[in-house]
Amino acid sequence: MDLQHWLNEALANHEKWTADYGTFTPHSSLQVDPALFGSALAELQDRLRDNYPFFHPRYAGQMLKPPHPAAVVGYLSAMLINPNNHALDGGPATAAMEREVVSDLATMFGYGDQHLGHLTSSGTIANLEALFVARSLHPARGVAYSSEAHYTHSRMCGVLGIEGFPVAVDGLGRMDLDALEELLKTGKVGTVVVTPGTTALGAIEPVHLVLDVARRYDARVHVDGAYGGFFTLLAGTDLAPEPWEAIGSCDSVVVDPHKHGLQPYGCGAVLFRDPSVGRFYLHDSPYTYFTSDEMHLGEISLECSRAGAAAAGLWLTLRLLPLTRDGLGEVLAAGRRTAVRWASMIRESEALELYQEPELDIVTYFPRTDPLSLSAVDAASHRVMETGMNAAVDPIFLSVARASKTAFAARHPEVEADVDGARVLRSVLMKPESEDYLDTLHARVLSLL
Repeated sequence: MDLQHWLNEALANHEKWTADYGTFTPHSSLQVDPALFGSALAELQDRLRDNYPFFHPRYAGQMLKPPHPAAVVGYLSAMLINPNNHALDGGPATAAMEREVVSDLATMFGYGDQHLGHLTSSGTIANLEALFVARSLHPARGVAYSSEAHYTHSRMCGVLGIEGFPVAVDGLGRMDLDALEELLKTGKVGTVVVTPGTTALGAIEPVHLVLDVARRYDARVHVDGAYGGFFTLLAGTDLAPEPWEAIGSCDSVVVDPHKHGLQPYGCGAVLFRDPSVGRFYLHDSPYTYFTSDEMHLGEISLECSRAGAAAAGLWLTLRLLPLTRDGLGEVLAAGRRTAVRWASMIRESEALELYQEPELDIVTYFPRTDPLSLSAVDAASHRVMETGMNAAVDPIFLSVARASKTAFAARHPEVEADVDGARVLRSVLMKPESEDYLDTLHARVLSLL
């Protein structure tokens, strides 16, 4: 896809649109010396080189990759106008696009036509909104989440002034159902957060089973699909369908298009199965909401000003890569295949050991050290990461995850527990290009041992 061509098209169309309103001379205070601009731009471009190559498959570290060219063109096209999706006064076109993409997301998750949702600036804010509604519905009851859940939930419980209850996990890093039920029996929990795709390990918590337990104790279920939510598109392939199909029966769900949805930061989304929760957002704004009797997005969100460009970028992307198995699903499937194949290569290796079988597109592994102890594994994992990313020639970029002594013993009792825990290597394979690069990546990791 020729990004330069389509960016030029976007700029030309913007010029045609603005010309319809007549020409004018920009104010003198906005004029700048071209030489000064050129110098400042050159400095900016030089400083931006101080980044890791998120675009390249040699970067297999954190959950980072560049947006799809369609997202860039769509975002830029709207950014030149700079609409604000808080109210229809500020962005009628992009507000309509937001409703369309939110409807697409709701359909993907199995929500009916009667739902409520909107885009947000991040998954953090999306989860905050879900827990805000949870507090409004059960003001005297807290929120349960697994100890492997994203720290957002603990933090937002503090922000909202409600009690958070971390729940123990099983040997695969998923919420322990027995521990959850014991907690629910106390009556202290009004909402359970379940994560189909934890950010450290990519573990898929059993949404369907959590839902069954929670309903027995009159507790709501919120799905944090910020990372794993789009894998709904692959349900029934090598991913068991039950967790994903159950999302449609849960009370709310969050997903981050700026992760697997190929969007630039920030573009999150929150959806509620019951649209009546919109009553908790009611507020008075004496100078907005006048151009239309339709619902304005600011009337159902905690955020006020919010970039309409995010909606335009996602809208254009989904016209090209729809939320179907053979659309955006193909992008996710490549990462999933890569993780499965790399796990097989690691199992066959004499120098590496899988920490845990990958459930999505995140692979965790560690060097087989001599002696095989937590302290040795920790040191070796850190050394491989540091050496790889700082190599003058042929660098690779990995990340690490810290595993406790208990978590390690549940998976690898043969490793001597001489310290409290150890770092293991972690690779996020969310770029589809990683599939063709995997042999090179694997060989490079082995060369660093």
